[in-house]
Amino acid sequence: MYASQFTAKIHSVVVMGYAVSMKSIPTPAARPVTIKDVAVVAGVSTATISRVLAGKKMAASQAVRNRVLRVVREMGYEANRTARHLRVGHRKVFGILIPDLQNPFFTGIVRGVEEALRAAGYGLLIAYSDDSADREASEIRMLRADGAAGLLLIPCRADAGQYRNLDSTSLPVVAIDRVPGGWLVDSVKTANADGGRLAAEHLIQLGHVQIAMINGPTHYDVAQERLAGFRRAVTEKGLAIHQEWVVHSDFRQQGGYEAAMALLRGPHRPRALFVANYLMTLGTLMAIYELGLRIPQDVALVSFDDMPWAAALNPPLTAVAQPTHELGRTAAELLLARLEDRSRAVRQVVLQPRLIVRASSG
Repeated sequence: MYASQFTAKIHSVVVMGYAVSMKSIPTPAARPVTIKDVAVVAGVSTATISRVLAGKKMAASQAVRNRVLRVVREMGYEANRTARHLRVGHRKVFGILIPDLQNPFFTGIVRGVEEALRAAGYGLLIAYSDDSADREASEIRMLRADGAAGLLLIPCRADAGQYRNLDSTSLPVVAIDRVPGGWLVDSVKTANADGGRLAAEHLIQLGHVQIAMINGPTHYDVAQERLAGFRRAVTEKGLAIHQEWVVHSDFRQQGGYEAAMALLRGPHRPRALFVANYLMTLGTLMAIYELGLRIPQDVALVSFDDMPWAAALNPPLTAVAQPTHELGRTAAELLLARLEDRSRAVRQVVLQPRLIVRASSG
């Protein structure tokens, strides 16, 4: 007998013993159901409706609350969010800016963020920078213009000074995965050096001594840290790292392919490869198969980043797995905490990776 069932023939309805006129309530085709419509049908004031929907304590009985919620549900009423945003000073939505929509590592983080925010009653606006500083700056401006209450950011710039303008605003920010050096901001990332060390130690334990690394751009802290952990493990075992066996690429599939081709076609071909992210590993696999090499007989392979398809490869891929979902969830929790208390001390969380051993490493 509510909005979904309104017809021109209905003139009144009995609610809790009171006859309520329905003449003034139009059909759904005419306009959306308003809070006044709900108040008429529920037999209470609009103020009571607002307090019930906001979850505030009030003098009304539980029976009244239940009746209001039932009427809201059955009439399909949706609160005017724009008006509420103006009252509370921000929208109940955060923005997240990632470098690449095609990289499952970043989209996995987004999933962890979204699940945590949804549980807290927040929505999420998603944008991507394509690793372009200009586009990143533009997207940040757009997210702020859209009224985002806070920003989750996987930076594409290495200079912390380029983000200092965010520190001086009222917009809470959390950095994920990449944290430009010297930027004092809430952040969550993986212990990348530990991941590089795990990969190198595993290959060395298997007897590999000719180990190369395909790494990301040198200006990213994650690339520097993964290389540092790799170098430390190799040198601690008394092995040499040939300069030509550390190749820096772009964290993209084509870059991984080109780097692998350069290494595997060279005069001193390494017998094991540690590749510093998922997309470059795909490119490396393309190069290995194109050259007719066998994994692990001709070249062993370890990837930084584990993916659902890794176990389905032939042979299955050994990988250093990042806690992707936990990175996203933790970032969301940090942002919610910052929104609650703007003056609290900065928190920088580091999560541990784990090595998943499969057949590709030999």
